[in-house]
Amino acid sequence: MKMPYLYLVEDQIISVRNLTKQHQSAQASGVQNISFDIKRGSIVAIIGESGSGKSTLLKCIFGLLKTDSGEVLFNGKRVLGPDEQLIPGHKEMKMVTQDFSLNIYAKVYDNIASMLSNTNVQLKQEKTIEMMQRLHIDHLRDKKITELSGGEQQRVAIAKALVSNTSVLLLDEPFSQVDALLKNQLRADIKRIAAETGVTVIMVSHDPLDGLFLSDELLILKDGKLLQTGAPSAIYNDPDHIYTAQILGNAVVLSQEDALKLGITTDQKQVMFYPEWVELNTTWNSRRFEVLDIYYKGFYEELLLERHGVKIRAIQLNRGAHKKNDHVQANIGRFKSYK
Repeated sequence: MKMPYLYLVEDQIISVRNLTKQHQSAQASGVQNISFDIKRGSIVAIIGESGSGKSTLLKCIFGLLKTDSGEVLFNGKRVLGPDEQLIPGHKEMKMVTQDFSLNIYAKVYDNIASMLSNTNVQLKQEKTIEMMQRLHIDHLRDKKITELSGGEQQRVAIAKALVSNTSVLLLDEPFSQVDALLKNQLRADIKRIAAETGVTVIMVSHDPLDGLFLSDELLILKDGKLLQTGAPSAIYNDPDHIYTAQILGNAVVLSQEDALKLGITTDQKQVMFYPEWVELNTTWNSRRFEVLDIYYKGFYEELLLERHGVKIRAIQLNRGAHKKNDHVQANIGRFKSYK
């Protein structure tokens, strides 16, 4: 006799079981037979290129989409779909979408405070001000949403979502409208708030840096399928698929034939390595490469190298050590092979 799942695990807040959701429209992406668990208080990033099914998965977790099969569990209880309740979405979760869903004619304070009841006005005010301070927007208190930048509106939307004792915060492309200067600060704020409040954060992004910087666990999606889950460092250093390596680290991918030209022998069809895995030094097994180009990256340079018609990339920390058209000795000391 088939044994049932033991759904309630103390440190798990979300469990996704054999979830499938396909869309009729060709423009919308679905997910296929996906299963995973999310620990309470963790930050999880769902990473994949456009069309991989990230947003569909997030909406299924929240209860905004009716699934074709499988289920989502919150604290061991099934999350109801939009056809099963008057107001779609789980009451202990909040989702921040790319349009922010703010009252653009109201002030910042009023947008956030609107999520709290008036049964205790003093507590309502204290919680609203505290959340604004945590997200560094208390100075914007009396400004209307129309007067804010995209990044400031993003912070207001997150504050609004968190102020009402939310258990799970769902973020759909949270940094898409934030410029580079503010992105790291907002990432750090989310990580700090999650640690302080114990809220579980699930975010989707096409930018791998969001997941590598912020998350405790990554979920890699491609064409609606879950390719790999695990800690960011574990997945980055040991990707199960070439797609994962390419989306996370701009990996170099060579055919078996090209790899052999560089002294790499493998019985697999392809070889992958990151530019930082290439060692620029003279050893007994190093090979001579020509420097075709140099790309300035701030504190380091990326070299485009060529040998026997095969091009690779390498990291040069000692800027200016090698110049264009120089010849360098390089060794690919670490690589992964794929079928």
